[in-house]
Amino acid sequence: MKKVPVAESVGMILSHDLTRIVPGQFKGPAFKKGHLIRPEDIPELLKMGKEHIYVWDPPEGHLHENEAAGIIARAVAGEGIAYTEPHEGKISFQATEKGLFRVHKEGVQHINSIWDMCLSTLHDHQPVEKGKTVAATRVIPLTIHGDALAEVQEIARKYGWILKVEKYKPFQIGVVITGSEVYYKRIDDAFGPILQKKLAYFGYEIKELIYRPDDPQQIAAAILEMHRNGLNLILVAGGMSVDPDDNTPGAIKSTGAKIITYGSPVLPGAMFMLAELEGTIIMGLPACVIYYEATILDIILPRVLAGQRVTREDITRLGVGGLCLNCKECHYPDCGFGKN
Repeated sequence: MKKVPVAESVGMILSHDLTRIVPGQFKGPAFKKGHLIRPEDIPELLKMGKEHIYVWDPPEGHLHENEAAGIIARAVAGEGIAYTEPHEGKISFQATEKGLFRVHKEGVQHINSIWDMCLSTLHDHQPVEKGKTVAATRVIPLTIHGDALAEVQEIARKYGWILKVEKYKPFQIGVVITGSEVYYKRIDDAFGPILQKKLAYFGYEIKELIYRPDDPQQIAAAILEMHRNGLNLILVAGGMSVDPDDNTPGAIKSTGAKIITYGSPVLPGAMFMLAELEGTIIMGLPACVIYYEATILDIILPRVLAGQRVTREDITRLGVGGLCLNCKECHYPDCGFGKN
């Protein structure tokens, strides 16, 4: 510590708490240890009767925690990410728009491997609303050497991005609901309202919705017609199990679509199908979409809408975190389901 005149203390770091007392009203720290003194603090300190204060003299090459957090934030905040002013050394990051939050896991791990560094985030691939807090950062000690911060900046340059929010892309969406019991109006359609609601959350509407019986040729013809009409995301609902009347997987295959996966290590959602036909994404949706709040559809749909090309490897990775506990009150996506 060293003693300095208050008038000369701007830019220095307070080495101890300074207490303000207002008789009968308040007693507590007006300025806390580690506070970086600003020009506007000088009048307040003088009002408190402080002509001199003790400041901490950092080692050569060290930066205060607030300044360090700002350097980290500027390095890692990508598209769709804003960040706060530092508060007691911590900066928080928020989404500036609705979209899919992305985390470069390897990059974050690399940054956190630097001694005294802390960068915490939500899960990768989490749908977020505008204003959602998605990450926070700080350094552990009160000051840190500039070399550590230069390393963070180099890591961010190496990976190209660390944190970002991907906007949802334009899609023309069609829905084919299969099942003779629905087609012949023996029961009401349960899929349609649920899919409309899920798509509306992301800002989409169903451009075309049609019903087909459990006939693979009719189902395939409906998919191909939608594809020709320019719909580039087609959800085919129902008929995905191994029952003899469930013909949706075969119908999707017969369109000539490339099958990315039939089946997934996600429960609910094991009988899910993902395919691509000349740029059109086709999803075969099992009946669990009707019965559960969160399923494989809720994991994959945001990724597709954000413009990602989902691979079979992406699907197989979902086994870890792919078990939904069907909580009494669903908090998805603010839970572990679909996160790994």
